[in-house]
Amino acid sequence: MTGASTELRLVADVGGTNSRVALFDPRDGSLQALRVYQNASHADFGAVLESWFREVDADAPREACIAVAAPPSGNNARMINIDWELRGAELAQRFGIRQLGLMNDFEANACALPWLRPQDYATLQAGRAKKPARLAVLGPGTGLGGAVLDMRTDGAVAVACEPGQMDLAPLGAAQMALWPVLQRHHPRIYAELLLSGAGLRRLYLALGEAEGKVTEDLDPAAISARGVAGSDPLCVATLEQFCAFLGAASANFVLANGTYDALYLAGGIVPRMVPFLQHSAFLACFHDRGPLQSALQRTSVAVITHPYPGLVGAGRAPLAGAVC
Repeated sequence: MTGASTELRLVADVGGTNSRVALFDPRDGSLQALRVYQNASHADFGAVLESWFREVDADAPREACIAVAAPPSGNNARMINIDWELRGAELAQRFGIRQLGLMNDFEANACALPWLRPQDYATLQAGRAKKPARLAVLGPGTGLGGAVLDMRTDGAVAVACEPGQMDLAPLGAAQMALWPVLQRHHPRIYAELLLSGAGLRRLYLALGEAEGKVTEDLDPAAISARGVAGSDPLCVATLEQFCAFLGAASANFVLANGTYDALYLAGGIVPRMVPFLQHSAFLACFHDRGPLQSALQRTSVAVITHPYPGLVGAGRAPLAGAVC
């Protein structure tokens, strides 16, 4: 699944909100000198790396793999949810790294899947495949990312996707009532509009407007925390709709990519609400696909609870191509 190198590799997972940087040891899969930085406090990713090198006082490793929340073009990437552009050759020269590669952040998540231990995920639905060959990973965070891992060949092939731009449709009367409210503010309703941190807040405000309830100026973390705790009925209703939409979008993603063996949920939101998700309408909406319901009922579904799967994947992935 990976090269024979035993040297430490610089790895980073650059999201729309935070950047995580560490040294990955391929011998035991450990992450050393791990730091998390707020992107808003840095001019660009180069400034993040400067902070990391200064704090850990480390020499430049021979190789680095940077997972970024964007579709890379060659060894460069222009991010979607923050005005940053990463150029692999420039970063390598600036920090004295011999070989530096960029990859999509969910491509990195996909490369981590074969290395996850049972304690690294929470099962929502047990699967039927004895030896899973096609797996999907999907996750709401700053945006909605996804990737597919095909393990039918000698080397597992990871392919990044952009599910955040999939169209989203209402299911049931409650969601139908939301649509006129949402469309007053957003001419096009797509998955990432609702299935993201900002989307959680949009859902909260839309539900309040649709039901004539007073809303507060809550950030996504507060909405999620109140919903999980059951302390605010509107936040509970928001999470319920979020889980329902996520179930439907997850089914569409699996069906479109033929990844019936396994689906893993990742990102910064879902791992914090596993018990709520387990008792929500997520699986009912995931199964609700007519004649293909039985196929989806056989799909393994789990939430990745490992805090840094993107860093693990960046550590295990090759620096050229998408064969993990």
